[in-house]
Amino acid sequence: MSQVLHFIEKLWGIYLKRFHLNNAILAFSIIVLAWIMDVVLALYACPLCILTRYVFGAFGFFSLIAAFNNSFNLLQNLLIVGSLFFGIGVTSRQIYIQNLSSEGLTSLSGCGMPLETTIEFYGFFGGIYRALQGGPSCAEDGWRFIFNFAEWGLIFFLIFIFLNLLNVFKLLKKV
Repeated sequence: MSQVLHFIEKLWGIYLKRFHLNNAILAFSIIVLAWIMDVVLALYACPLCILTRYVFGAFGFFSLIAAFNNSFNLLQNLLIVGSLFFGIGVTSRQIYIQNLSSEGLTSLSGCGMPLETTIEFYGFFGGIYRALQGGPSCAEDGWRFIFNFAEWGLIFFLIFIFLNLLNVFKLLKKV
């Protein structure tokens, strides 16, 4: 048991040494895994699922910038934490839609088109707003391993927000 704890402690030390770089690698790995599962399992992601991937991409991008540039620590951490809170909102909305009754689903009209088409048609902010409204395609529970995609996304966003807030508080203590 002590060897396992020692291994976990070593792994945690390695993770913290390159904190932002490891966050970026994990975020991009989640996107690649979701894309591979789409191709292999022939799952078609709804606009909220695609939006979740973009949020993971934004988080990974901001983390990658923070890994190689320490000039704007506060701004970088605000962008990272902001993207994570937006991701929590997107995945929470999808979980809410997945738990709506059939009558509640018929009143939704946001996910009629793919995300890119919605953004082209309604503009960037209008397209994001329409995607966040959701629709019947966002309620599908296509794949499940203990949790579905949206629930796993929420779990990862919560873990990342916890770790990044700890990192921010650690930085604030140094000041």
